[in-house]
Amino acid sequence: MSRLTDLIAQTKAKDLQLGAELEREFKALSSRRAFGLNFERHRPEVVELPNRKVRKGDKVRILPERGSKKKGDQRLWLVKAITKVDGVRTAQLALIETAEDETAQAAVADLVVVAEFRDQIYPGLVSTGKVERGGDKPFHTVINAENYHALKALTYTHRGKVDVIYIDPPYNTGAKDWKYNNDYVESEDLYRHSKWLAFLERRLIIAKKLLRQDNACLIVTIDEKEYLRLGILLEQIYPDATIQMVSSVINPKGSSRSGRFSRVDEYLFFVYIGQARIIPWHADMLREETRKSRSVRWAGLIRNGEGSRRERIPSMFYPIYIDENTGAYHSTGTPPKVKVRPEEVEVPEGTIALWPIDGNGQELMWRLSPDSFENYLVQGHAKFGRRDPNTGKRSISYLQKGIREKLNNGEVVVVGKNSEGALELEFADSMGTKSPSTIWNMVSHSASEYGAGMLKVILPNRRFPYPKSVYAVEDTLRFLTKRQPNSIVLDFFSGSGTTAHAVMRLNRQDGGQRQCISITNNEVAADEHKNLRNQRLRPGDPEWEQWGICDYITKPRIEAAITGNTPDGTPIKGDYKFTDEFPMAEGFEENAEFFTLTYETPVALSHNHAFERIAALLWMRAGSQGQRIDTLPPEGWAVVDTYGLLVDLDKAAWFARAIASQSELRVAYIVTNDDRRFQAVARRLPDTVEPVRLYESYLANFRFAMGN
Repeated sequence: MSRLTDLIAQTKAKDLQLGAELEREFKALSSRRAFGLNFERHRPEVVELPNRKVRKGDKVRILPERGSKKKGDQRLWLVKAITKVDGVRTAQLALIETAEDETAQAAVADLVVVAEFRDQIYPGLVSTGKVERGGDKPFHTVINAENYHALKALTYTHRGKVDVIYIDPPYNTGAKDWKYNNDYVESEDLYRHSKWLAFLERRLIIAKKLLRQDNACLIVTIDEKEYLRLGILLEQIYPDATIQMVSSVINPKGSSRSGRFSRVDEYLFFVYIGQARIIPWHADMLREETRKSRSVRWAGLIRNGEGSRRERIPSMFYPIYIDENTGAYHSTGTPPKVKVRPEEVEVPEGTIALWPIDGNGQELMWRLSPDSFENYLVQGHAKFGRRDPNTGKRSISYLQKGIREKLNNGEVVVVGKNSEGALELEFADSMGTKSPSTIWNMVSHSASEYGAGMLKVILPNRRFPYPKSVYAVEDTLRFLTKRQPNSIVLDFFSGSGTTAHAVMRLNRQDGGQRQCISITNNEVAADEHKNLRNQRLRPGDPEWEQWGICDYITKPRIEAAITGNTPDGTPIKGDYKFTDEFPMAEGFEENAEFFTLTYETPVALSHNHAFERIAALLWMRAGSQGQRIDTLPPEGWAVVDTYGLLVDLDKAAWFARAIASQSELRVAYIVTNDDRRFQAVARRLPDTVEPVRLYESYLANFRFAMGN
């Protein structure tokens, strides 16, 4: 070992970069375990960035000719200069990592920028659309990117903030289900397993930095191809965590294996970090339900008994209007003067008035004031009964103070909402105290019916291989987030967007504000490559990119789920089932925004020339909620819902006063190269606001060490 150390030192003296490379490989070999999971940690991956503009100093590959079925030149070239040759932008290239100098020139249009996973990158985000139906709720975000680089970006926005990570990585079946260095990894590849482990390890190590250390959970799904290796890998990366494996039936019909048992299930690894615990539910996930629920009593909204007459508190006698055809709530009226009879009050067109009048015609009063009643409706704490077939009227009930207190302390739990938003409640002690089993056999988890089948309804004529059942992901996340309605959930292999869909269903069931961050690339399916190349198309062409996973499946699926309409604008047919049943066409009261990751230069950022590219990262760090500061404010400072930005330090006093006046602010970004001036401004801010120095905090975070 000492001889090798001496030789490396001599090499570094002659060639610093080569010596550093040898030293890194030597350290990797010498740190290998005598026991446990040993595998080849292959040279860091590379990813092609077809939408990235070619610049001097970039690493590039030369693309194959249009229409060619060849892979093209897979070697890496360095762009030494860009000039015009016969009117065509042409790059002068030098081959990288070769003993002999080799140069070439190629049209810039025939090059694709390449990033190696040991390179320093400075990420940004460009918005590619949004859908807003959730009012002031936080936004779900979808990021189109290589997930390794997107995870690096999240180390700036979400380090130590993520509550649950749920991922469904490539299963390494050998059937062209994933790529390594731009090549599909096939079953005969001798390094298939070690490539998969190296690929996953790099991402899980970064993911560990994003999870909360006091209470978080990582969930990884897998099948029989890699579950043994994955289990050991998780133990090595998360040595202090508790790990369980669950077997879940996802294909009751079975997937035949010649001469072997028919495969009906897959596995889920649960990695519990800190105080993470599952929350028992009414189902043990194995057997049919046999529980006897104890229903929660709703009280009638009409007050009765002594002292309930209208004259006692006239302000509690008012009309509640419902639609005369559907019975749906329309509006709340105002209390009329004492001598005005109900029939004298004008009714909005197309509605029926409900008054607090008993069967004997006595004018009584409601138990809630008009404002309180509307507030209860919003919270799901008031509900309407069935319509009287003769009059069309409906009874109204509400949750009394005692039940609301039990709801707050957990004695009563929300198990869903009805179609009008009223909570469906049960006593916690009637939901069973047994923990769910490690074998799940739920009809709702069938991937064919509630994965592929649901996607077919939401996105007609669009295919995606093996989508998960939305109910399977929903159940999985419920165990970890039931008592954390503001959880942040991350899926960096998001595929068709099932995880975000499941999070939105959970929010609807209990009024939560969970956020989902979904990361997926825009890779075109293997069977589409040949057709597109025959059309003389290449990655980066709009006609190629439109068929990518993110643009063709993920974004349209999440938008359709929220709006309740398919991409062609027609209402989605059918109903959601199981825990929360309602028409899919109703959609969700949620917000989502879609982004594409960009690669910036530190010089442009430090000189305020690329602020627009990191604006979304600053917004995400502050909670992905409310307005965003997308451009540098001409006034020198700006304050929005959850954060503020100070560019002109001479305006610090105005900025500090504006920050102090808004209680919901979380972060204050201060642009300065002078640490003393930064500290002076920070001292003026409330203790509840995090001061962040730009662009130092950003640049320092992304000065990636070589070899990561």
